[in-house]
Amino acid sequence: MDGILLSGLAGKVAVVTGAGRMRSIGRPIAVELARAGCDVVLTGTGRPPERYPDDERAAGWRDIDSVADEIRALGRQAIPVVSDVADPDAVDRLVAQTLAELGRVDVVVNNAGAARGEDRVPVVDLSVEAWRTVIDVNLTGTFLMSRAFGRALVAQGAGGSIVNISSIGGKLMAGRTAAYAASKAGIHALTCAMADELGPDGIRVNAICPGIIDTFRLDDVGRGERWEAMIAQQIPLRRAGTGEDVANLAVYLCSDQGSWITGQLYSVDGGTLRGR
Repeated sequence: MDGILLSGLAGKVAVVTGAGRMRSIGRPIAVELARAGCDVVLTGTGRPPERYPDDERAAGWRDIDSVADEIRALGRQAIPVVSDVADPDAVDRLVAQTLAELGRVDVVVNNAGAARGEDRVPVVDLSVEAWRTVIDVNLTGTFLMSRAFGRALVAQGAGGSIVNISSIGGKLMAGRTAAYAASKAGIHALTCAMADELGPDGIRVNAICPGIIDTFRLDDVGRGERWEAMIAQQIPLRRAGTGEDVANLAVYLCSDQGSWITGQLYSVDGGTLRGR
């Protein structure tokens, strides 16, 4: 026996939000789900090229269209959609488009997240606008997507899987991260409540909590001495994670081999947060 092969995803339809960045978590999740046999609907914000980082510009990156090309190269269908997860009407349109073009939905990965920025300050200095932006995208967006696609999954009557991309920040709840930590801790509560509610319909709901992942989101830290010191101090395995590290677990949770797992909050962090 050569090993365990993941099964159950051939011919299924997956929706992955926040999947347009070249160095990201959403892109490898979308690509690995396609490699496992899924057709994929992938969303992005429609950011203008002037907001692309230098490496994306140099590569001629085209956001979700580039990821769609990768998925099609694997022989699967890809539908790139500019959408706003915090807009309930946009989410409803996304459900309708998915069902109209692909006929069903089986997997939903809520990966879209607000950018790091003005929210990383003490609570007494946190603006209402920054708070609302983080909560609206991270938590409300996950709720709206889970509610709308959860309804579709229940109506289909064939089970399914929802994977929410959270963060160990929702467990650490560190200072100067109040909005972010609250949004991610809220995702944990939403995940567990929905797992209880949707379990009788055969729908699994889990959350993945990444630690330090080498993506564009941490470009403000740089990649020199400060970066290496952070890894040495915080990660027992002494390397930053990759989007593929998160994607591997996401695909497993959606496969037949993950069919008895629901309501869990998995840390994928190289050992940063041990025991919880």
